[in-house]
Amino acid sequence: MKFTDLDLKPQILAALKEIKYAELTPIQEKTFAHILAGRDIIARAETGSGKTAACAVPLVQMVDPSIKAIQSLILVPTRELALQYVSAISDIARKTNINPFAVYGGFSMQTQIAKFNHGVDILVATPGRLIDLLYNTKLSLANVRTFVLDEADEMLTMGFISDVELILSCMIQEHQILLFSATMPKKIENLAKKYLKNPLTIYMSKESQAPQSLMHHFLQTHPKHRLETLLGFLDKAKPKQAIIFCNSRNGAEKLYGHLKKINRPATEIIHGGLEQNKRTSLFNQFRRMDITTMVATDLASRGLDFAHATHVINYDFPKFTDAYTHRTGRTARMGRKGVALTLFTKSDLQMLKSVINTNNIKPVWEGEEPDLDNLTQPKRKTYHKYRKKT
Repeated sequence: MKFTDLDLKPQILAALKEIKYAELTPIQEKTFAHILAGRDIIARAETGSGKTAACAVPLVQMVDPSIKAIQSLILVPTRELALQYVSAISDIARKTNINPFAVYGGFSMQTQIAKFNHGVDILVATPGRLIDLLYNTKLSLANVRTFVLDEADEMLTMGFISDVELILSCMIQEHQILLFSATMPKKIENLAKKYLKNPLTIYMSKESQAPQSLMHHFLQTHPKHRLETLLGFLDKAKPKQAIIFCNSRNGAEKLYGHLKKINRPATEIIHGGLEQNKRTSLFNQFRRMDITTMVATDLASRGLDFAHATHVINYDFPKFTDAYTHRTGRTARMGRKGVALTLFTKSDLQMLKSVINTNNIKPVWEGEEPDLDNLTQPKRKTYHKYRKKT
């Protein structure tokens, strides 16, 4: 289905044409009509499936210009996602008079309050800053007709569920709720049962979720040779643009130091310890392709859209299967091709087997293929208490 087949306002169609949005993705096709109809939705859809636009297009379509108040509220777990979401809405609403705005911590609250005085139709927010505004200003959610909870499982991981419930309690008027999540832990299911009314449940199949143009490469190495293995791959593959993931800030800084030491061009590092302005600047530079190699922690693994990234490299093996999914989702987005390379050692084999089976991956082995079918469980160490003889 094409966007031109939908009964959208001419200004929205013109904007979609400019930003080259032509055909709807599966998640957009399945949700669009139901969002416009005001129905509550639970959608399980992986990163890169187009769920931002699945919300943004109908939300812009539904804004009533005669109501001078916030009509849609989108809650996201991180500042980077808030900025990306509001940017996507701004692109879609560029030929209208609709005003989207994002609020998040680490930025002047007074500046954000001033923006509300000039009118905001669609608000994107992180939980902490929104609660601060609700407690300390006259910000009202009384006219919100659509509440979007994006990356719900990440909200749970980051401990935001109680904040989400507090925000929901502030909206006593009739409103629809759209809940998007890559996974559905029990606490998310309980939240949905408590607040959503007769929701439409959409579980995209693995085939629909996973980018079909993403190649999953795996390369075994020794812990002492990890850097050497990485450099060999970079020299061989010559990626146009790569994100290299590490499990910790310390590990990322160490790898970044090595890459700078050998003068690898256009290389930067991103992690949660950087100031917000610096992080935003780095993300923008990466999108403009001024940076070709980004060393990153999992801060960069959720929801962020890096259209030109051709390679994702797991320098450290992900600690969880979900982390693998989110990291590798930074490439091969929206039908583009991409390569995910994961370095692994003997100690990662059990987790490697789980990642491959859980994500229905067809692995491409760089080097010898490990025997994952005959793995033995590591022996548990037993400790004997020392007892004094009496």
